[in-house]
Amino acid sequence: MENSWGNGFTATVAVKNTGASAISGWILGWAFTGDQRISSAWNATVSQSGSTVTARDAGWNGTLAAGASASFGFQATYAGVNAAPARFALNGAICS
Repeated sequence: MENSWGNGFTATVAVKNTGASAISGWILGWAFTGDQRISSAWNATVSQSGSTVTARDAGWNGTLAAGASASFGFQATYAGVNAAPARFALNGAICS
């Protein structure tokens, strides 16, 4: 989280290709543990269904060479606890 206030926050997420070959198109998925709801995003197309979030590259930032990264951000609301997601998956593979 970069900024937070009473019932909202912004976050920047870095997607890094730690593999040995380039990625052409990326999809990052995660699940919130609370009632967080994304209201806007930039540098990615972000959708949410219940607690499950999917962020897709914006086209221009979809190719990641080995070792390269791309960042995107979002704004969200919440009530109660605003816990960070426990795990992320990049193109279906769990991130370490």
